[in-house]
Amino acid sequence: MTNQIESVSRLNSYLTKSLLLISGLIAAGIAVTVLFAPGPFYAGYGIDISSNASLANELKAPAGVLLMAGLLMLAGVVRTELTVASLGIASLIYLPYGLSRLLSMAIDGIPHDGLVGAAILEIAIGLVCVRVWSYHRHSAIRPRVAARDGWNAPSEEANR
Repeated sequence: MTNQIESVSRLNSYLTKSLLLISGLIAAGIAVTVLFAPGPFYAGYGIDISSNASLANELKAPAGVLLMAGLLMLAGVVRTELTVASLGIASLIYLPYGLSRLLSMAIDGIPHDGLVGAAILEIAIGLVCVRVWSYHRHSAIRPRVAARDGWNAPSEEANR
C-alpha cells in the first residue's frame, strides 16, 4: 500500500511539475516576445503596432507582469515550497486572460483565429491549474492543521 501511495504521489509531482513547466514557459516566452519583438508577434494576429508607440507601450506593460508570473511558475518546478503559490499564480494569470478574451468576443466580436485559440488554451490551462492547485492546497493544509491542533503529537494522557 505504501508503494502505491508513493507511486501516486510521485506521479502527481511529475504531472504538477510538468504543468508548471509548460505554463511557465508559455507565459515567460510570450512575455519576452511581447517585450522585445512585439511587431512580429502581433503581426501574426493581423495587428500592426509599428506605427503606434502608445499601443506598443500599453501592450508591453502587462508583459512585464506576465514575465514575472511565468518565472514564478517555473520556480515552482524547482522549489517544492513554491508549488502551491506557483499553481495559484498560474490560475490567476491564465483564467482571467482567457475569460477576458471571451468577454471581448461577446462585446467586440470574434477576433483573429489565433486569438480565439489563445482563449481556449488559456481557459484550459487555467482550469487545470485551478484543479491541481486545489488538490495541492488541501494536501498542504491538512498536515499543518493536524500538527497545529496536535493530531500528530501523542497526547500526554496516552503516555500515562
